[in-house]
Amino acid sequence: MGLIINEWVKIFKRKATYIMFAIIALAVLASSIIIYTSNTDQPENSNWKTNLQNQNEALKADVEAVPGDQNKAYIEREIAQNEYRIEHDMPPTQEYSVWAYMTDMLPMVDLVALFAIIIAAGMVASEFSWGTIKLLLIRPISRVKILLSKYVVVLLFSLLMLSVLFVLSFISGAIFFGMGDPTPYLAYVDGEIIEKSHVGHLIVSYLLESVGLLMFSTMAFMISAAFRNSSLAIGISIFLLLMGGTVTSLLAIKFDWAKYLLFANVDLNQYFDTSPMVEGMTLAFSLITLLVYFIIFHVISFMAFVKRDITA
Repeated sequence: MGLIINEWVKIFKRKATYIMFAIIALAVLASSIIIYTSNTDQPENSNWKTNLQNQNEALKADVEAVPGDQNKAYIEREIAQNEYRIEHDMPPTQEYSVWAYMTDMLPMVDLVALFAIIIAAGMVASEFSWGTIKLLLIRPISRVKILLSKYVVVLLFSLLMLSVLFVLSFISGAIFFGMGDPTPYLAYVDGEIIEKSHVGHLIVSYLLESVGLLMFSTMAFMISAAFRNSSLAIGISIFLLLMGGTVTSLLAIKFDWAKYLLFANVDLNQYFDTSPMVEGMTLAFSLITLLVYFIIFHVISFMAFVKRDITA
């Protein structure tokens, strides 16, 4: 616990830490203002059922021509949702409330992941660049505990930033758009529409989105411990965060082995909102794959830090 508190104090002694939280707050505020000034609620259309029927006819004509399983699954989901609304007399909501706003803010988790990568990349490498690593190792504490405490702080800091994003999004959305009435979320499961709590779905979506945050920050931590270079860890991790999914999607078009790549499995929302990136992937498969990568990252981190000699 003493090591964890020590690492926590180190993080909050840096001005960059407060700049990160300020950027998150400004990003949330700017998003609220932009959406508020551009959003115009349309009056409910009395012919909405006819419109949805016409939309479904057009979608059914396109579903076979659209390339890619994910695109086809998205169209099939739209058709199923429209049919469910028509059957259960549920017109498409026109009111934009805090719940819709928080859903739109979900991609902002990538910003939190970016900051988590920066923190994780410097946790070990900065000790070497500052020359403070020997001050840690001369203590009667094992290297395993030292490295583990640093990683625990990375997780705690990431959780704190994610919580700040969630709370600020809720506060800003409530101020600008009001609480509204959280309509049921229409989930598409095994070809059927199931009504779920919109609030519950929102919380689960944020948790699933944070899986990528966990894996990329762990990878940055591993690179930092193995190579003692924070710039290398930040550069590689940010590049893979931004481009890994795109490259994997291109590979998945022709190669089935793409499903074993980390970037094909970090987005667990694909099993609830669309379809897997590679045909045959399941939620259990992705969880096992992520666990394997997680173990590999930590084995490399601890072996590199524990066994390597610390030179002057």
